Amino acid sequence: MPLYVPKSINLTINEEQVKVIFKEQDTNGDGRLSKEELSKAFEKLGSRNPGWRVRRSLHHADADGDGSISVDELEQLVKYAIKQGYCVN
Repeated sequence: MPLYVPKSINLTINEEQVKVIFKEQDTNGDGRLSKEELSKAFEKLGSRNPGWRVRRSLHHADADGDGSISVDELEQLVKYAIKQGYCVN
């Protein structure tokens, strides 16, 4: 009899872990998350439509309206992601 293996396992993660996932995506090291970097982070968090999620997250967290997330805006981004129920897949 074959052993059942689920296709994906959802694990709840805390705010600090979400923050680390976002920070890891700052590939150019400028201290800001571009739309592309945000998209990669939301993909890693399991978003089915990361482009849409990026637009919504910028609406909620991009206080200065420059189209990216700075270190100062990261807390708002993390709170938004947690509120949306993101977990690691």
